[in-house]
Amino acid sequence: MSRVVDCSNATPGAVRSETRHGMIVDWEVPIVMRDGTVLLADVYRPVSAGRYPVLLSYGAYGKWLHFEDGYETAWRKMVANHPDVMIGSSGLYQNWEVVDPEKWVPHDYVVVRVDSRGAGRSPGPLDPRNAQETADYAECIEWAGQQIWSNGKVGLNGISYYAINQWQVAALKPKYLAAICAWEGMTDHYRDYIYHGGIYCTFAQNWYEMQLRTVQHGLGTRGRKSRINGDWVSGPETLTEEELGSLRVNMAQDLIDHPLDDEYHRERSADVTKIEVPILSCANWGGQGLHPRGNFDGFTRAASNEKWLEVHGLEHWTLFYADYGLDLQRRFYDHFLKGKQNGWDKQPRVQLQVRHPGERFETRFESDWPLPSTQWTKFHLHPSSHSLSLKPADEPKAIEFDALGDGLSFVTSPLLEEMEITGPLAARLQVSSSTKDADIFLVVRVLAPDFREVTFAGALDPRTPVAQGWLRASHRKLDPERSLPYQPYHTHDEVQELVPGTVYGLDVEIWPTSIVVPQGWRIALSVRGRDYVHPGGSVARLSNMKNNFTGCGPFVHDDPRDRPASVFGGRTSLHFGPSAENYLLLPVIPKRA
Repeated sequence: MSRVVDCSNATPGAVRSETRHGMIVDWEVPIVMRDGTVLLADVYRPVSAGRYPVLLSYGAYGKWLHFEDGYETAWRKMVANHPDVMIGSSGLYQNWEVVDPEKWVPHDYVVVRVDSRGAGRSPGPLDPRNAQETADYAECIEWAGQQIWSNGKVGLNGISYYAINQWQVAALKPKYLAAICAWEGMTDHYRDYIYHGGIYCTFAQNWYEMQLRTVQHGLGTRGRKSRINGDWVSGPETLTEEELGSLRVNMAQDLIDHPLDDEYHRERSADVTKIEVPILSCANWGGQGLHPRGNFDGFTRAASNEKWLEVHGLEHWTLFYADYGLDLQRRFYDHFLKGKQNGWDKQPRVQLQVRHPGERFETRFESDWPLPSTQWTKFHLHPSSHSLSLKPADEPKAIEFDALGDGLSFVTSPLLEEMEITGPLAARLQVSSSTKDADIFLVVRVLAPDFREVTFAGALDPRTPVAQGWLRASHRKLDPERSLPYQPYHTHDEVQELVPGTVYGLDVEIWPTSIVVPQGWRIALSVRGRDYVHPGGSVARLSNMKNNFTGCGPFVHDDPRDRPASVFGGRTSLHFGPSAENYLLLPVIPKRA
């Protein structure tokens, strides 16, 4: 039984303990930072005294905001479609993108949630993912490793925000950090998140307004009251609008003020090459526009000798809480935080949910990423037939399209046999513009025999195409040390304007995907001047999102500050000929005997 305590008039920072649902809960535990700022944490721990491994999360979504109250549509969809999420839990302590303590404390873990500086119950300026926030996180890890209820092994776990900052803080190598599970978390602030291929994405500015400002510390009585304990989520103090404004950054302006990959973005990115602790990196095939690129990057480039990659489908949050994800996480942490010999050391390094049409997934284990068996296959664009073919196109021709329009599509013949595409993709295009720049939006699509496009449940949008890639032509400069044949890496450190009418070779990164295309179906590549739009129009957004979904979820690129019509509203041409190669590079996986 839960013993309910009225916390509404409690003094901030005064620790209050109670027994609830078979756990001891310590509310508002103060963690003092080096500069004197006090961050507040909640600690969920077993009733029996002892030293236990710690699962820690640190972030800006408000530790007292119940999942359903902040993210109603996501919550209802999850519990309706995945009833296992609620088995063994009252659901009272569910909080967006972090673990449910009722699923972990009975298994002898301590769960710690910390509100980051300027968010929820912790005072200070709100500036997400900056260096101060990462340093604070490291201090929280050191604190947790030394508490009387801790066995000295701290694991980090969580989705999105709570995965991104794991990559960042792990690079600092805190002493007590023992393992991380980054579930759908980007690593590169510029390329993964803000400027896709150099093109500004409006998601972050809307996210800041919808999800962070709504839980800024100091909203107090103008904010939400917590169903978890009856206290104010963003209190206890209530600040004026002027005071709140002075304690948060103007993200919408800051992002547009940094169009190149400068120190601003580097500060908010992770240097994964410095990470040495065990890693479980979990990506989503449908997360185009935010996280999966980082999960693959973290797995392939981290210095750790003990790292695993898992890739799944469906929504951004669902499988983390479902039995599938819970079992994976628990086996990982039992091994590295408790020292259990549970077979994890024999777990294959890559676990894939290979995707088929109809949201059907096939579990398969691999030894590495990209898959060692990959047959990198060029499908060449043909201008007259608008086809994709294994045969190079040698016809001299140029075809053009509206630079802000739907562009051109190239389609294969019906496949003679089933084809699996799993891995990173890329494209090479010969492009000219009637202006000094052009934005290229690439969409890889799957078409049924009747030419109906088959989309998939993405991380957020329920009608997501197979894969997408982006590139601003003036950002075409490559980093030769980081670029790979299947993954071009652009420096984004200078603008190289186009001479109108001059042809330029563009290498476009297309984010990794997985799809088994049935016999008789077709693969298509659309070369567009704007975001993908599903033929069926828009569908309702999630309650925590600003725009309705049209196939790209919230990851759209339509800010006129970044894409003025005077520059990007001309005509874009593709050029073909014997020496002008245009192709889509696909990671074809051969059938196994």
